[in-house]
Amino acid sequence: MDTACAQERAGRNSTPSPSSSFTDNSAPVLGEDAARQEAWALTMAFRHEVPAAVSVSSAYKAAWVALARQQLEQAGYVLDRPQVLVVVDRNPKVQRLCLILAIPGGADWQVIGSTKVSTGTTGRQYYYITPTGIFPNSADRLGYRALGTKNENGIMGNGTTGMRVWDFGWQWAEKGWLPSRDKVQIRLEMHATDPVYLEQRLGHTASEGCIRIPSSLNVFIDRHGLLDTEYEQRATVDRRFAALLRKDRVVSPIAGLLLVVVDTAGLAMPPAAEALKNEAAPHRPIAHG
Repeated sequence: MDTACAQERAGRNSTPSPSSSFTDNSAPVLGEDAARQEAWALTMAFRHEVPAAVSVSSAYKAAWVALARQQLEQAGYVLDRPQVLVVVDRNPKVQRLCLILAIPGGADWQVIGSTKVSTGTTGRQYYYITPTGIFPNSADRLGYRALGTKNENGIMGNGTTGMRVWDFGWQWAEKGWLPSRDKVQIRLEMHATDPVYLEQRLGHTASEGCIRIPSSLNVFIDRHGLLDTEYEQRATVDRRFAALLRKDRVVSPIAGLLLVVVDTAGLAMPPAAEALKNEAAPHRPIAHG
């Protein structure tokens, strides 16, 4: 994880007491039509609330959906309700995050919004390649909020005070500085980054293995509880989870808990420089009134 990220975690006990695996069976289950309506409402909110939004070409949307489905199948994870997936493409030439409404069965999945991100880079010692796979925001772990801590270079690795840090636990990742790509376990997290010095560089591999996202997207996912279905249930019986969640949150009924990391490198895709240009008008804030 990033240095400032590690500094903020140091000395904290962010892991709940040992318990059996927690499964949330209370999340609302919308029908397909209602779920699509809610996804469209989130899309409108995304355009208002996330200035860093970028549009998605049909080619990459199809690739991300296909790869996300593949990751779910490989993990043996069966969707039991329409829900939002946070899909990250670690391809060094792409570096995108896309919020997607996933619907059980063969239905067409719906894009809600997308931004540039930064995942793990290569060629630097102790920098790891962000692993692909399915990573639930499990209530077996308690994430945290940034303290605005700066490293020796004055960089806030987790972003400004109060930014959410999602903790996906210990995961196997390749050592990006070794030709052998030996693996070791890293703490996989998703978090904001320094808004002055680093956020403008999103779209390029840069992290030590974590996923860096724009501050506005961090707030959007946090405010709408898009990864918090297990946290919401645990918060009813554990005040640590209740304290972590935003007091002003408006939880979407299609919220989920899954981060899905994919990689389009090696696929027969259009050149990223062209395919990731705006196919339609870019997301712009919609004037009020």
